Amino acid sequence: MDEFLTVFGPARVLGLEQILCSVLMSFVLCTLVTSVYRWTAETLTYSRSFIQAMVLSGVITCVIILAIGNNLARGLGILGTLALIRFRSHIRDPRDITFLFATLAIGIATGATVFSVAIVGTLAFCGIALYLHYSPYSSRREYEGLLRFVAPPGAGLQGSLDRILEEFCSQVQLIALRDAIQGEGVEHAYQVRLRDPSCRQDLIEAIRELPAVDNVSILMQRSTVEI
Repeated sequence: MDEFLTVFGPARVLGLEQILCSVLMSFVLCTLVTSVYRWTAETLTYSRSFIQAMVLSGVITCVIILAIGNNLARGLGILGTLALIRFRSHIRDPRDITFLFATLAIGIATGATVFSVAIVGTLAFCGIALYLHYSPYSSRREYEGLLRFVAPPGAGLQGSLDRILEEFCSQVQLIALRDAIQGEGVEHAYQVRLRDPSCRQDLIEAIRELPAVDNVSILMQRSTVEI
């Protein structure tokens, strides 16, 4: 029986220094990946538990690979144990899954003591993630918003409004017109893309200066949070 269990070779015997080095390397590299995730996050908020889960998952994966070594019996035993675990957390963004998978890959590489692969792979992954965030592939939703205001019907404000929108917005699309204030006003809803997101308040003030315009508001896309 012992010969069968060791048919793929005896288990690796690692020193304390090597084990500690692998775990610390996994922690440092996973922390770097999670830092890049925070810098390039597309939302204003992110889950603190997900950040911690990425780091801890990489460290746990490293420990598992160190424990398995090249021992077949250990591998089968750990595989059977992990099969009993069910993860029911719902991850909405595929990008989050990619970062989580990256930390697992780091754990595998450091657990196998292939440090050169772990370091180069982490740096390459982080560099590509930063490039995609700041390149034209990046989302421009932070410049998009929903502009709403109420104006009296037939006020003749379209010319002045068009000039204001052209000054502050690179793209404008009218998406809704509906009665407001029991028919005494018309609510306008525009999908706009700002030339500069820092000029949002200036756009609101410029529209408020138009005669008889009321209830001016703009909701930026990145201001919304999924519950």
